[in-house]
Amino acid sequence: MKQLKNFPYERALVVGLAKSGFAAAAILQKSGVRTTVNDLNTSEGSKEAGQLKRMGVSLVTGSHPLELLDETDVVVKNPGIPYENELIAEAVERGITVVTEVELTAYLHEGPVIGITGSNGKTTTTTLVHRILEADNRRVHVAGNIGEVACEVAQRTDDSDIMVIELSSFQLLGIEKFRADVAVWLNLFDSHLDYHKTRENYQAAKANILNNQSDEDCFVYNADDRLVESYKTKTQAKGVPFSLYQDKNGAWADDSFIYYKEEIVAERGEIVLVGEHNIQNCLAAVAACKCLGVSNEAVQAVLYEFAGVSHRLQYVDKKYERFFYNDSKATNIRATSHALQAFPEPVVLLAGGLDRGNAFDELIPYLPKVKHFVLFGETAGKLEALARDSDIPFVSVETMEDAVEAAYRVSLKGDVILLSPACASWDQYRTFEERGNKFIAAVHKL
Repeated sequence: MKQLKNFPYERALVVGLAKSGFAAAAILQKSGVRTTVNDLNTSEGSKEAGQLKRMGVSLVTGSHPLELLDETDVVVKNPGIPYENELIAEAVERGITVVTEVELTAYLHEGPVIGITGSNGKTTTTTLVHRILEADNRRVHVAGNIGEVACEVAQRTDDSDIMVIELSSFQLLGIEKFRADVAVWLNLFDSHLDYHKTRENYQAAKANILNNQSDEDCFVYNADDRLVESYKTKTQAKGVPFSLYQDKNGAWADDSFIYYKEEIVAERGEIVLVGEHNIQNCLAAVAACKCLGVSNEAVQAVLYEFAGVSHRLQYVDKKYERFFYNDSKATNIRATSHALQAFPEPVVLLAGGLDRGNAFDELIPYLPKVKHFVLFGETAGKLEALARDSDIPFVSVETMEDAVEAAYRVSLKGDVILLSPACASWDQYRTFEERGNKFIAAVHKL
């Protein structure tokens, strides 16, 4: 297993454990960096604490003592910890470098990196890129926000291997040396404003994916998104657009085919994924893979069989002539809007979750598809008001099992019953995956 190469810091403080913090602490300590882990909630007697101590890592739990910074050259923070956190804010004030664990991959992996970010579609596009590269017989590893911790995966790679990394805005805020040979920016709209405070801050975090790119690199951008497209002039990298509507200089589509420049790459009618937004994800994946010279046969092999990833417009089952779809990953309004556009059939929409302070007016243009709401979570009241104003029947429930049963009762044969919450899950569930699994279990129990 590799160690950090030319890492410029001798003393590291890892703030926030979870799996990213554990992985970061382990590689730092193994690489000879004196490492301390600080976590508010981890017990000194936990399994993770025991493992860290056996590695020689110091552990401080229960509070965030500022004096920890007195012996620190670099802070590696959990991406979810805000910069308003007293310890992180003090580190910034003192001029101590603050990064996230993805920065460590720059000191571990010297091969090609494809970095993928955007407000929606990251996981689907990352999975498509990963599978297309595998179909083209490339040695490839997938990591980041999609699952495995990037710095942990990077320890197992050869320098000729390709890393495909899904990158959130939280992760991208904490990079300095990290560089993507192929940077993919899918789209941009308001999201995570409870963390970033302003759209400008969120946009700037996403734009960090272009950091350190040279004229030998590629910037794959959505030419149909004006804000994303504007960054093509703000990087040295070669711009490679993807577009449903206008730009034919990269990956694009008409009603019949997907193209790369003037070349037909795949037949659109053979693509399994539903929804125009997923065609955009396919185009982004094609553009990214073409930057590395992938064959059309590899693209076709994947696009013609890939039916989606769990919790992202995932087909669950047909029961009693109703079609059940799990889109629990739709943690914002735009994602739910895309999901509603994917279906010609009437939709019973299950929605609600964490209240981040936003209104739901952006859903209004897509509500003609919705025949009935089933609502839950902190935002149920706001969505009830939206339903009343739009003259759409609704029912509010407490549990996911109740939601599925209620949706079945108000549906008819041929209807789509869609979980697409338009909200994060953290008011009732630890993750969107847990929420989606509860939905799937309730459907199978119906």
